[in-house]
Amino acid sequence: MQLKRLFRHLILPHWWVLRAFPPQLLRRVEEAVAASESAHGGELRVVVEANLPLPDLLQGRPTRARAIELFSQLHVWDTEQNSGVLIYLQLIDRRVEIVADRGIDAKLGQAFWDGVCRRMEAAFRAGDFEDGMLWALGTITRALHEQFAAVGGNPDELPNAPLVL
Repeated sequence: MQLKRLFRHLILPHWWVLRAFPPQLLRRVEEAVAASESAHGGELRVVVEANLPLPDLLQGRPTRARAIELFSQLHVWDTEQNSGVLIYLQLIDRRVEIVADRGIDAKLGQAFWDGVCRRMEAAFRAGDFEDGMLWALGTITRALHEQFAAVGGNPDELPNAPLVL
């Protein structure tokens, strides 16, 4: 475990997340998720977390493992069409992970998701949280529209508002 990483997670308060994602940006993200879901059959869930839980830090658990845990806990996998996508932002480490349900992942593949994550991380390192997040949602929307165009009514199975942990 890196001492510097542990210190950052312990010292930076939870409200720090609101510096990067103030209420007006959270509303824009919610609106972008709702608009996105009207264009395809996927279901998006955005989670923004400042500090990792202490047990995860002490075990040196990777960000990807936390994203998979939240994918399960939030039932993102439990959509009718196996079309859930979790966009997980771990702000203190400035890491992004995207976990897609098997129905979507089979079509787009991990390389697509990794490319989106790395570009978001670059924007976040530059302090550009809004453009990085909205760019990612636009890119994901276009890809899902091509592969999973909405057919008939697309029920809104997951909350559109970002979850701030």
